[in-house]
Amino acid sequence: MVENGKIRARIYTPESEGPYPTIVYFHGGGWMLGSIDSQDPICRDLCVKSNRVVVSVDYRLAPEHPFPTAPNDCMTALEWVIQNIDNLNGDIDQIYVAGDSAGGNLAAVLSLESRIKHPGLIKGQILIYPVTDHYRASVNQGDSCSYSNNLEGLILTKDLMIWFWDQYLKNSKLLKSGQTQHELATPLSVDDLSSLPPALILIADRDPLKDEAIAYAKKLVLQGNDVTYTLYEGTQHGFMGSMGPTRNYEKACAQIIKWLDDV
Repeated sequence: MVENGKIRARIYTPESEGPYPTIVYFHGGGWMLGSIDSQDPICRDLCVKSNRVVVSVDYRLAPEHPFPTAPNDCMTALEWVIQNIDNLNGDIDQIYVAGDSAGGNLAAVLSLESRIKHPGLIKGQILIYPVTDHYRASVNQGDSCSYSNNLEGLILTKDLMIWFWDQYLKNSKLLKSGQTQHELATPLSVDDLSSLPPALILIADRDPLKDEAIAYAKKLVLQGNDVTYTLYEGTQHGFMGSMGPTRNYEKACAQIIKWLDDV
């Protein structure tokens, strides 16, 4: 149950003996598209290859459910996992959040929120080509920014990302007129990023979101956080989801699993 409705979650459980570390996963799709079905392959792989429970969250989508419905749904899902950790055969001391694109944004936002609501709970955040700031902040960097360099011919373009943002924030009761940044939407704009869980950030090379993902990783490092970030050369946005098990997909999965074992 979430505020004014219900959402689904899909639970992936290893076949070995638990209790297991648990990953709460949020799918991408610009807060408007995607589902637990679209990210089924990566969630299955993470479960099987890392020997961890994965809880994939089907949060409600914009524009029917504008900001902040998505982060609120995801926090409710995280709290449901906490309350039901024994039934999930999970380990309360090893809970991680993860997501790709808009889902990476939601994982970052939950890590920030949990500093106050659930301090020390999240043991790591896996951010796969995450959205970290509003497009106006990125475009204003000038013609050399990754928004300007990725205009067409890609899965995610500048115009498509602008459309996603506009639909996500439209009709939000939380924002003032003209407001485009908020701690539940744009983690890069948050001044205090200290004392956050260790982060693994995977960045696509040909992606409007590349610069803001790198900026977020560097800001986390500057504020004393444990951060590993990798730029996957030659890849474009979506290489972990929509393109199948490519070489870079397998490489990234292996990096995630190794990071989880080492963190």
